[in-house]
Amino acid sequence: MSNKLIDLQNISKSFGGNLVLDELDLYIRENEFLTLLGPSGCGKTTTLRIIGGFETPDTGSVLFEGKDITNLAPDKREVNTVFQKYALFPHMTIAENIAFGLKIRKKSASYIKDKIRYALKLVNLDGYEKRMPDSLSGGQQQRIAIARAIVNEPKVLLLDEPLGALDLKLRQDMQYELIRLKNELGITFIYVTHDQEEALTMSDTIVVMNQGYIQQIGTPEQVYNEPENAFVADFIGDSNILPGIMIRDELVEILGARFDCVDKGFGENNPVDVVIRPEDIDLVSPGEGTIEGIVTDTIFKGVHYEMCVMSRGFEFIVHSTDYYPENIKVDLKVNPFDIQIMHKPESEDEKAVEIDERLP
Repeated sequence: MSNKLIDLQNISKSFGGNLVLDELDLYIRENEFLTLLGPSGCGKTTTLRIIGGFETPDTGSVLFEGKDITNLAPDKREVNTVFQKYALFPHMTIAENIAFGLKIRKKSASYIKDKIRYALKLVNLDGYEKRMPDSLSGGQQQRIAIARAIVNEPKVLLLDEPLGALDLKLRQDMQYELIRLKNELGITFIYVTHDQEEALTMSDTIVVMNQGYIQQIGTPEQVYNEPENAFVADFIGDSNILPGIMIRDELVEILGARFDCVDKGFGENNPVDVVIRPEDIDLVSPGEGTIEGIVTDTIFKGVHYEMCVMSRGFEFIVHSTDYYPENIKVDLKVNPFDIQIMHKPESEDEKAVEIDERLP
């Protein structure tokens, strides 16, 4: 996965005076599953539409295998898009829907027939050729939309929140289907979602976006375990985000107590943000931990209990398989490796990543 397939350089885009993308730099590798993740309005769908040719950037360039395709029409790009709404033609059979792009490209009848059979087998819908779209479930319609895209043999498949309309179980099933398809087809997937679980489950690389900026780029493990800033930490999973003082390397003060950590390079006596995931807090008997607290709320979540623990004026969220009733006194203990230190941003929308710094 070392080759740059798509390279977005200095991309800016505004709509009606509203800046949606601000000098964005990003590249996508060949055969990568890259997810653009962020809240509504962060610029992720606009980025996808610029790659697909449905929008033209105000400034910047889109390179595909080193060639400038910024002004190339969508049908001239080696890219296909799968939308959330499926966009199947209701008056056409499944076979006709899948064959639509191939007929436009004037492929032979035998070629088209083979491709339809191949695509349906790939999405586990053998024998559905003569069915009509309205006879299919939402998940089946989504698979047909994917089949219609892949028969055109694109080098890149763009997926714009394709699972958003499905129920939870179906969505989880389709996540595994998409991973399987990506591995079997060997093509590049660029996926847009605001669902953190989807991004963490499927991606090779996650690009976290907010307010037109890239906040962090990394593997699912990196963005979850080592968030660059408070926005990423808060957006990816549950987090306890606290103000702290970096006393020196590997020692941070939180709520007046000193905790060992593993971070270095933040200077001495500097204000920082501290992230501790709920599952990384151990509740222990009074006197055995670093700071004291009292359990104020306990909810059973199935695989764990979620508890609120008030400590020194801060309400911690704690996930544990051990049950602690409300109003019980506890101590909080955290492994140094589970304390993540971040620079405090100078402003609310500070640009976190100037350029895509992943190794090419």
